[in-house]
Amino acid sequence: MLKKILGIAPKLESDGSYSPSKLALKLGTVNTTDFENISYTKYQGNKSKILVIFTEQKNMKMKNGKLFSTGNHPVEALLPMLHLKNAGFDFEIATPTGKPVVFEMWAFPEKDEHVKAIYNDFKTSFENPMKLADFIGSFFNDTASYAALFVPGGHGAMIGIPEDENVGKVLNWAHQNDLFTISLCHEPGSFLATTLNDQKFIYEGYKMAVFPDSVDKMTPMIGYLPGQMPWGLSEKLKSLGANIINTKSDKTVCLDRKLITGASPLASNELGKLAAETLLKQ
Repeated sequence: MLKKILGIAPKLESDGSYSPSKLALKLGTVNTTDFENISYTKYQGNKSKILVIFTEQKNMKMKNGKLFSTGNHPVEALLPMLHLKNAGFDFEIATPTGKPVVFEMWAFPEKDEHVKAIYNDFKTSFENPMKLADFIGSFFNDTASYAALFVPGGHGAMIGIPEDENVGKVLNWAHQNDLFTISLCHEPGSFLATTLNDQKFIYEGYKMAVFPDSVDKMTPMIGYLPGQMPWGLSEKLKSLGANIINTKSDKTVCLDRKLITGASPLASNELGKLAAETLLKQ
C-alpha cells in the first residue's frame, strides 16, 4: 500500500504482467525525444536495405516470478530508424515467427511528431512482419542489397531471441558478409544466439556499449521492474569476451569494426546519427 501511495508500485496489467510505476515512468520515459532532424546527403548506392529484427515477446519473467510488460522500446527502435530513413535507407521488418512486433507502448513519446510519423509509416509492417525463416530462405543470397542488420533494444530483446537459431544465422550472415550490425541497450542479448550449438561467440574481443546490469539491479527500487532480472546481460557478454566500454545508462555509443552499439534509450539519437553517418561512407 505504501509503495502505491508513493507512486513506486509497478502497475498491474490486465494480462497479469506489470508495467513501470508512476515514478519510474516520470523518471525513465519522455513525451518528446532529443531527435535531431538532420538533412543527410541521401545514399545512392545499391546497398540500401536494412533488415530489422524485432521481438514478438511481451512478458519477461523476473526472479520473483512476476512478469514485466516489455517488448521493443519505441525510442530505441524508431530514432535510429528515423536517422537511417533520412539518410536514404529502407527497412525489411521481421520477427522470429512472423507474429506482430511488440512495443513497450508505456514508453511511447506521445508528443514527438517525428516518432509518431515513422511509427505510422511502418505500422502495417509492424503488424505484419516477415517471418525470419522466410527471410533466410529468400534473401540470404541477396547480400548486395543490404547494408546492415538492426536489432532494436528493450528488455524484450532478451526473451526468446537469444535462444533463436535463426537469429544466430542472420547475425552470422551479416558478420560473414561484412554488413554492419546495429544495436543498443538490451539488444546485445541477441548476440548470444551466435553461440548456440557450441559455436564461437563472433564478437569476442569487440568493444560495445550495453545497458549496465548494475542499473537493472537498482530499478526495482522505483518500480520500473517488478523484480530482479532473471540474468545479467553485461555479465554474460563479458564472460564471452566482449569489452563493455560503459558503466552508466547514458548516451555512450561505440563503433568497432562493423558493430555499432549504444548504451541505453538515452543513446538512441546518437546511435542513429553514428549509424547513418557510418553507412553513408560505405
